[in-house]
Amino acid sequence: MTLRKFLKGFAIAAGCIIAAAVLCVAALFAVLTIKEYRPAPVEAVKVNGTASERISKGDSLTIATWNIGYGALGDNADFFMDGGTHVMTADSNRVMENMSGIINKLKSTDPQIIFLQEVDIKSKRSHYIDQTALLSQAFPYSQNTFATNFDVIFNPVPIPPIGKVYAGIMTLSKFPVTSSERIQLPCPFKWPLRVGNLKRCLMVSRIPVAGSGNELVLVNLHLEAYDSGEGKIAQTNQLKDFIQSEYEKGNYVIAGGDFNQTFSNTGLDDFPVYEGMWQPGIIDIAEFSGDWTFLMDETEASCRSLDRPFLGELKRDFQFYIIDGFIVSGNIKVNSLKTHQMNFVSSDHNPVVMNVTLE
Repeated sequence: MTLRKFLKGFAIAAGCIIAAAVLCVAALFAVLTIKEYRPAPVEAVKVNGTASERISKGDSLTIATWNIGYGALGDNADFFMDGGTHVMTADSNRVMENMSGIINKLKSTDPQIIFLQEVDIKSKRSHYIDQTALLSQAFPYSQNTFATNFDVIFNPVPIPPIGKVYAGIMTLSKFPVTSSERIQLPCPFKWPLRVGNLKRCLMVSRIPVAGSGNELVLVNLHLEAYDSGEGKIAQTNQLKDFIQSEYEKGNYVIAGGDFNQTFSNTGLDDFPVYEGMWQPGIIDIAEFSGDWTFLMDETEASCRSLDRPFLGELKRDFQFYIIDGFIVSGNIKVNSLKTHQMNFVSSDHNPVVMNVTLE
């Protein structure tokens, strides 16, 4: 065989390999596009379990919010989206260990209402452990609702790939929930990024306030994190319009969760954002009309960066954030708010617990 024939054969073989790879990638994105999760603007959410406590005007209640990091973002974890190197951040034993720590903390705090974010049902990243089942079993005297915000049959990035993700936000309530719904938020990403991204939402649960015609309206949320800013603004505006409309009806409104933003009235002197690190947005509370209270605990970080593991780190050497909290309507008195410092052992977020009274 002459050199010329060899080179020609090599070029043909290489071209076939490249063409096959391109076709495989095109086929993958075609399947992902066809199977893309496309929720309706508003969808009913199933209410599971039983609850027997009642709430009336003048009563107090305790509510907690916690981004549990799908049971895999404990103090050992770093994550590629935050500048770390890992995609799979915990083995199945560590996921169960983290979930046990999360459940034990919630039991000791004993809130009547719990907002949870990043709860997996069937995801490769958490070894397909159904975390909603674990939480439902741990709190048998609560009703629970779940709204999907991440449903991808296969996420091909990075290498190794994230793979299948089925996850969302979960609310548990010791008070009977009359109805719950999922409200779709604007998605800032275009195709093809949109295909493998979260479809973020508000999950609204309604609880009757005994002796009145009003409701306690609970809004569990997890707003945009990795957009250029427009998504956060659009999602916050939709949240603002929704809670204002509910307050104008005379309802009691509590919106809480992982805002991925800081309220403009929150002091950040103890938690500056270092150069080159992920920067949370700012929610300007002056843009909200009416009587609202914006609550984040300035004394403790509610979230840590995942650019490196947290084990053995010192506070002054690490990037921390205050991005978890609550927005409360003016007919609710806030008695206390506290971020519980868990040293990020079980999640990259700390739980935030609030006690309020319905006036």
